[in-house]
Amino acid sequence: MVLLNCVTLGMYTPCGEGSLNTESGQVLDGLVLTYFTLEMLIKMAALGVFGCQGSYLSNNWNKFDVFIIFGEVLDYFLESFGIHMQFCQALRPMRLISRVPSLRDLVTILLDTVPMLANVLILYIFVIHIFGVVGVQLWAGQLRNRCFLGEDIPKKYNISLSPYFVSKYGEKGPFICSNDNKYGMRRCRDVPPYREDGETCSLAANEAVARTNSCVNWNMYYNVCRAGDHNPHMGATNFDNIGYALIAIFQVVTLEGWSEIMFYVMDAHSFWSLVFFILVTILGSFIMMNVCAVVIATQFSENMDRETGEQRVGAVVQLCTKLICWLRRIRHPNKVHPSGRKRRSDGVVGRAWMPFKRKLERIVKSKLFDRVIMFAVFLSILTIAIEHHGQPIALTRMLQISNITFTFIFVVEMVLKLMALSWGYFRDRNNIFDFVIVIISLWEIIAKADGRLSVLRAFRLLRFVRLVHFLPYLKRQLLVLKRTMEEAGSLCVLLLFVTFIFSVMGMHLFGCTFSFKMQKGHNVDDRKNFDSLLWSMVTVFQILTQEDWNLVLYNAMAATSPWAAFYFVAVIVLGKHVILNVLVGIVVESFQARRSSSPQDSTSSSPSSCTPESDSSLTDSSQTDGSSGSKQESSVSPCESSRCTVIDSAPTDTDKDNRYLNWIQRVLRWSKQHEDWSFYMLSPQNRFRVFCQRVITHKMFDHVVLLFILLSCVTIAMERPGIDPESTERWILNMSRYVFSAVFLVEMLFKVLALGLVFGEDTYCRSSWNIVDGSLVVLSLVHIFVSLASAGKDNWMGILKVLRLLRTLRPLRVIKRAPKLKLAVEALITSVKPIGNIVLICCAFFFFFGILGVQLFKGKFYYCEGQNTRNITSKTDCLSANYQWVRKEYNFDNLPQALMALFVMYSKDGWVNIMYDGLDAVGVDQQPVKNYNEWMLLFFISFMIMSFFLLDMFIGVMVETFHQCQQEQKKGDKGEERGGAPQDQGREPEQPYYTNYSPIRRAIHTLSTSNFLDLFMTVIIFISVLMMAFEHYNQPPYIEKLTEYSYYVFTAILIIEVLLKLVAFGAVRFIQISWNLLDVFVVLVSIISIIFNEMKMADAIPINPSILRVCRVLRLAQVLKAKKIRVLLKTIIKTLTQVGNICLLFTFFFFIYAALGVELFGKLECTIDHPCMGLHRHANFKHFGMALLTLYQVCTGDNWNGIMKDTLRECRPDDDSCLRYLSWASPIFFTSFVIMAQFVLVNLVVAAIMQALEDSHENNPTNFCLPPEEENMQDTEQELLCAGDRSNSSHIYADRSSE
Repeated sequence: MVLLNCVTLGMYTPCGEGSLNTESGQVLDGLVLTYFTLEMLIKMAALGVFGCQGSYLSNNWNKFDVFIIFGEVLDYFLESFGIHMQFCQALRPMRLISRVPSLRDLVTILLDTVPMLANVLILYIFVIHIFGVVGVQLWAGQLRNRCFLGEDIPKKYNISLSPYFVSKYGEKGPFICSNDNKYGMRRCRDVPPYREDGETCSLAANEAVARTNSCVNWNMYYNVCRAGDHNPHMGATNFDNIGYALIAIFQVVTLEGWSEIMFYVMDAHSFWSLVFFILVTILGSFIMMNVCAVVIATQFSENMDRETGEQRVGAVVQLCTKLICWLRRIRHPNKVHPSGRKRRSDGVVGRAWMPFKRKLERIVKSKLFDRVIMFAVFLSILTIAIEHHGQPIALTRMLQISNITFTFIFVVEMVLKLMALSWGYFRDRNNIFDFVIVIISLWEIIAKADGRLSVLRAFRLLRFVRLVHFLPYLKRQLLVLKRTMEEAGSLCVLLLFVTFIFSVMGMHLFGCTFSFKMQKGHNVDDRKNFDSLLWSMVTVFQILTQEDWNLVLYNAMAATSPWAAFYFVAVIVLGKHVILNVLVGIVVESFQARRSSSPQDSTSSSPSSCTPESDSSLTDSSQTDGSSGSKQESSVSPCESSRCTVIDSAPTDTDKDNRYLNWIQRVLRWSKQHEDWSFYMLSPQNRFRVFCQRVITHKMFDHVVLLFILLSCVTIAMERPGIDPESTERWILNMSRYVFSAVFLVEMLFKVLALGLVFGEDTYCRSSWNIVDGSLVVLSLVHIFVSLASAGKDNWMGILKVLRLLRTLRPLRVIKRAPKLKLAVEALITSVKPIGNIVLICCAFFFFFGILGVQLFKGKFYYCEGQNTRNITSKTDCLSANYQWVRKEYNFDNLPQALMALFVMYSKDGWVNIMYDGLDAVGVDQQPVKNYNEWMLLFFISFMIMSFFLLDMFIGVMVETFHQCQQEQKKGDKGEERGGAPQDQGREPEQPYYTNYSPIRRAIHTLSTSNFLDLFMTVIIFISVLMMAFEHYNQPPYIEKLTEYSYYVFTAILIIEVLLKLVAFGAVRFIQISWNLLDVFVVLVSIISIIFNEMKMADAIPINPSILRVCRVLRLAQVLKAKKIRVLLKTIIKTLTQVGNICLLFTFFFFIYAALGVELFGKLECTIDHPCMGLHRHANFKHFGMALLTLYQVCTGDNWNGIMKDTLRECRPDDDSCLRYLSWASPIFFTSFVIMAQFVLVNLVVAAIMQALEDSHENNPTNFCLPPEEENMQDTEQELLCAGDRSNSSHIYADRSSE
């Protein structure tokens, strides 16, 4: 009945007559309601309603059923009065949870994580609210700024113009200007000139009166910047009040479209507004969101271990197991009931067949046979991979022949194995898989299908899984992935269930409302809509991936009301931050299970290695080896001497050869003796070499070299394409290059002379970091020589460009000199192996979907570009209309292009647009048609679901690597902890400091340490924050007066509290408590803001004085004194201390990639004729600072695919500055940066948070991570209570609660 109800809900169509709109639909709904009402009444009669054990209402799931039934009855009751409230209809499918045991267990475990999750949400709301209040104080009404006409131009010149300047993108890309008293990046003088028929106008109106057919620049009269009536994105993006500000900050925290909001604010207010947004993204997204993920993942895994000890097996795995068992049982009837005829024939045939079968079985199981088949699998994959769009006919014929050949080989392999193993062939799952692939291949050849059946041969790629036998480390990662997918079966069902419920709710809330008028007058339905169940589920899945969810939000708010934001927040918080983060927990648990099983294997395999006898035996063996080694050395000399005598007694005709051999031996012996000499010339006692050693070991040497390295980094950061070759700046940069090369050459020579070059211990080349330094010095010298030799020659330009790019690697020298950075880089290098295995799995995964995509979409991602393409259906129509037939940047024409498109999808940025292109694809040389083939959704959605698993595998690898590093560090710290522990054991409890206080001061102390004062101040702070939240754009005067007077009152109360605590504790003890320092800071800032407001000094200081009031929000931190929230706070603080090395790594990679980006993309221009998809006035590579900001945007994953798309544009014939190699250099640049930034370094933060939370639980499992001072205070309190000193213990308790 529940599934029937789901079907009826899915048949609902908001745009027309559906199941729920017709009488039959209402009858079905009534039938379902009647059934569940009867079920409820029967269960109540059988179990009792309440009051006894096992009664109906004692079960929470039954209570939920009662809630749904009463909600449906209320819907019917309200509908009789004409009020359509069908909200409870979407909750009906939730009855399924209590009926499916695996779902019920999963949801129960998730509900157990709610208490800890509530603490995370409090911190989350705290962070968002602070930034929201700051946004209202700073930017209320400023995103309404538009450039209006300074005079009445339409009336004066009789022309129709818009009252304010509207760009060609309309309100999707508004021109937001800055007032004259602000420091915004855009002024009304920056309005682009008016264009008419593709021509740029430059004349003023009074100049054009005397001329005919003149082009007037009407846009020059938009010269007054003031607030208008509209905000960007149909009014959805603004900071006019706290509600809209919270929506904008939540969007920034989700990292989708945040850069666009930042650019608007930079245009209207100041360039330095970027600091605010970067802080929001770091605190809100990289830290708070990851804390949320870690808490849910760890709590879920703990609760799952507690609830169920056994492993869960997914439904798919159970189904496969049953199928295998069925295949194994096929031959049992023959064994149980053998026929007489077969028994007689066994004697004749068996004797001839069995030897042949045994020989065949040996062949089939041999390594040679397996390797031959593996080689055939590899070749078949290679032949599929080289297929591409526009390939020659000869290649097509060759591929067809090779397809038949490999199919024949695999059929022969299958037949041989069947003959050798008979029914035992089906015991191995790999054989069953091979059997299915062979049948599919035969079906494809027999059908002779060149169309959609050709994709079936792509499934042959899955046989590459057998290649992992040669890569055991990769096999382990695949086992973790397999275990994760098995355990995540019920989670995927729950995710599908949640998606269905939100889809039905979306259809009821937003169905058939996303239709908007275009400038040409016709209506256009947005593709991200809730008009049917299919597209509603696709849209909800898109919101879960957080790709372009903000565009759906804008449409929903414009079509219904701003309250629609609650729906999207619920989908993201419940779906993305809760359910999908449970998948992170399952992956980490799988890695931990592997980690816990691997030591057992190692200890069981080598138990003797842990015993002391083994250590002694090792030392004895080493001694014997040493003695035997010395004996061998002593025995060499007589051997050599005897060899020499043999040579001397040789015949005379070989004297020359003997002399030659003697000379070689003497040279080798001499070189062995002079191995310590530098270049075999300078002995260790040589005065010059000793002087060089003293120089390189002096502290000032390293400091001077580091200073020159930093100066060279500064000159690299100053490089940009726009520098005039004849300018002084260019001369200084060129000279500095020579100076730095000379300094680093001298450093290298000193070290080589002091240490030696190659041979000997501790020589220069024995250190890998010295090799890096030396190679950079050699490259810089080569660059100088080539640039001097190629002066005025064009044929050297390619080499010069390569050397100029390699110049950006100079900051690599910093690694050796910065110990923390060196440690972080070495840790990253050690994690290359497990990360490489994940990358291999991802590559194989991409390879399969890439070839599948080539088979499905090659040659179909083309479209006609022109003014009116409605009647265009093919390439010939397009070219005959003088339009352009253009290929999309991301396509599946060949394997490299397909891999690039899939990587963009894998990063979850821009995957929706690629999916739409795939759905619209009709055929080769055919114009796309909207939603032509909706079955292609299976390809894209399945890829995205698999990408969730593989992205979380990155997190699992980083957590495991980080855990291993931490364990090694803890082993080193244990000795220090043991040495410091006994000192604290004999300490006696001290006498309280307030024993000698006067009665008045004692009373003040009692008040200051009481819970009453904390609660009172918490209420006061909440009220003050609410008062700040009342402030908004164009507020009435009484709200302004109310907030101002309340500010004075709250400031006075804060001052009184600080004075009371000063009297109670004294100045020294008052300062020792960090919360009191925060209170003093808030009081001082509040007093300063009052002084500035009263003295009318708002224009005299660079910041808005009202922003100082926002510092009161920091007093909300007192709420965070709650014990459980303090655990999260300590986790975050500990994480921030550990993230220092990660931040160094971030800075280092950002520096190198920013310098490289300036060299590669610094000359890219965005014009009206050649617009950009991602590059922008505030996002480009013109200079180093802007490149850093652009790379940070790429790191957050916000429209990085648009930026890469702009760098892949084809060079125009007249553009000499365009670099021809960007078509392959750009994907390498962005792909490597995204892997390092998004998948490795950001996941290191997750690993650090998870380790910090785990350490917090280990340190104090009973007291839930109370600070050590509080634990000591608890012990003191218990001792005093035992002694009977009740009064002192009460004061100690009060003191403890305040601290």
